Amino acid sequence: MTVREERNHPPPSGGLLVAGTTSDAGKSTVVAGLCRWLARKGLRVAPFKAQNMSNNSVVCADGAEIGRAQWLQAVAAGAEPESAMNPVLLKPGSDRHSRVVLRGSPWGELPSGDWAAGRGALADAASDALTELRHRYDVVLCEGGGSPAEINLRDGDYVNMGLARRGDLPVIVVGDIDRGGVFAAMAGTLALLDQSDQAHLAGFLVNKFRGDVDLLRPGLDSLSELTGRPVLGVLPWLEQAWLDSEDTLALGAWETATEGTLRVAVIRLPRIANATDVDALAAEPGVAVEFTTDPATVAAADLVVLPDTRATVDDMTWLRTHGMDRALDNRRAKALPILGIGSGYQMLTTEITSGEAEGQTVAGLGLLPTSVRLSTGRTVARPHGTWRGHTVTGYEIHHGTPAPPDTVWEPFLDGYHDNGLWTTMWHGIFESDDFRRSWLRVAASQAGSEWIPTGGPGFAAQREDMLDRFADAVAEHVDTTALWRLIEHGTPDDLPPVRLHVGNNDQPTPVTRSGPREANEGR
Repeated sequence: MTVREERNHPPPSGGLLVAGTTSDAGKSTVVAGLCRWLARKGLRVAPFKAQNMSNNSVVCADGAEIGRAQWLQAVAAGAEPESAMNPVLLKPGSDRHSRVVLRGSPWGELPSGDWAAGRGALADAASDALTELRHRYDVVLCEGGGSPAEINLRDGDYVNMGLARRGDLPVIVVGDIDRGGVFAAMAGTLALLDQSDQAHLAGFLVNKFRGDVDLLRPGLDSLSELTGRPVLGVLPWLEQAWLDSEDTLALGAWETATEGTLRVAVIRLPRIANATDVDALAAEPGVAVEFTTDPATVAAADLVVLPDTRATVDDMTWLRTHGMDRALDNRRAKALPILGIGSGYQMLTTEITSGEAEGQTVAGLGLLPTSVRLSTGRTVARPHGTWRGHTVTGYEIHHGTPAPPDTVWEPFLDGYHDNGLWTTMWHGIFESDDFRRSWLRVAASQAGSEWIPTGGPGFAAQREDMLDRFADAVAEHVDTTALWRLIEHGTPDDLPPVRLHVGNNDQPTPVTRSGPREANEGR
């Protein structure tokens, strides 16, 4: 493979868009694997997702906030994570509105009814970010969102086929065979696209397969014959591939996979955010982590985590409606460990006031004798500190910090500890291995658990191993020669269109792929 040598004024780099038949088909994993595979070849690789809807985010070194999946993909590529890799981040606060983070900074809110009106400016910003990356990297690997066959959203789309047409990118579609119906899903995705979009879809990739690939061969051959596109590979089901998930809906894919003597219950709030805070706990030997909405599970756990949320006041109401407030009160009375992170910390206070001039005040859980006002401004930082001699690093993304308690409590990072109740606004703290193991031992002692740390690889090492296994799977199970041909040379010009209606014997007319100019004029 060739690497472009013109560094002063390089031409647009090679590129590829990885789309999926559904959400959670494995697009993020495939892109991460491709990033690591190409980085091993000595190429400068950048991930890109024009628009990401996720409440799992992270703060980059330059202070920009991006989706957790693109941060992980940048780590896989050996690139410094930056805002251009995820220019538009939507953080849903309810089913009807989202907060928009544009190039790493707050941009505003978009109710669902105003979404179409606000999309043009975001599309332009995303296109500019992609162009910027393509002039700085040898390869840009783009991740689509949801499915390109969501035809109700096609007008104004700049994440899937709209992005492909703007950037003249080849597209491969990933199908999750574990869901069933993968051949219909892949063929149907292609057939639902109009002919100009179809001209960019150059192949398929089957994901999460368990079993003998030879059993799939007739279906793979038939799919290629019917669509005129190759199946580039069949990726196997990979165990322990859950770290750094961007999709809150995917929570639970790993929660029953761990067994141990220290039972951790994470309250599954309706608008849970930064759920990846507990990934490192689940990866610790002997620790069993479970997301739950059951007060009995909260009562029986050794440790309870009240996590971050994008809707603090609404989720406070949910806690009371579901009896979680009583379960937490009972734990507090017994001095059993509770950890509040981010908004979970805020909910433990006596009262919470919204950030408006005449803000609404609601009662908190009352376990921490102080109050908090949710500011209109936003704190975004990457703090570091120590706890009992152990170095801790993390990141902050929040509106408002609780005032110090009315009584004297032990400092804990930026928060406090008192008799089993722990609070902090810092995310990602458990990725600091020595701190995590030391703190868990203290929490286990408070719970009366006999758990002790047994060592093993650190969390960063486990993440690196996961990324290497992704890349190994790509190298072993994907036609990388054909894949690289797409990345370097773009979509073939002779891909046939596919008609939605079966039984028409008319020969289809070849179509020409639209380039960036036609796509821009038609959006």
